Amino acid sequence: MSFIDNLKRSLGYEETEDSKNQDGEGFNFSGFINDISESIRNLRAPQDKQDTQQHANTQYEYKPAPEVQQTPMTVPIYDDFDEEDVVITPEQSFYEIVLIRPKTLDDINYMVDQILEEKNPVIVDLSFLEKESEANFKLAGDKIRQMRTNHGAQAFLLARTDDKNLIILSPKKVKLINKG
Repeated sequence: MSFIDNLKRSLGYEETEDSKNQDGEGFNFSGFINDISESIRNLRAPQDKQDTQQHANTQYEYKPAPEVQQTPMTVPIYDDFDEEDVVITPEQSFYEIVLIRPKTLDDINYMVDQILEEKNPVIVDLSFLEKESEANFKLAGDKIRQMRTNHGAQAFLLARTDDKNLIILSPKKVKLINKG
């Protein structure tokens, strides 16, 4: 099957018995295509030989490209922009609020790591350290003070009773607001 036959078939001009039975009436598409392709072949053959001879004898010169003036790009302005449509996603998809009652130095270091490294708020009950180990209680107080001064952490006293001493600590990125 030739290219012309494929072209006729893809365009829906496939020869059928109905089109063969027409006695010269109407437009003969296949004859038209054959005539055009034959005339193109006849015209193209002598030119192809001349083109290849001219191409072999041609010497090429370098011509620099014309200078193009660049126009500054304009940024489209959207009038329908509404500040309520802006969605800001946090660096973390969620925050874990850790509730801890430190009893050892490792617990205090875990609390500091949660705030500084993991960026999670921590609720700390310091009542056990206050009653049982005054040295560790002072160390915890010093660590909290250092986090506030050196790293911008926030600390709020939530409750202080005889059996509880609750403090919430948060990293700089989590903002705590005292409204009471």
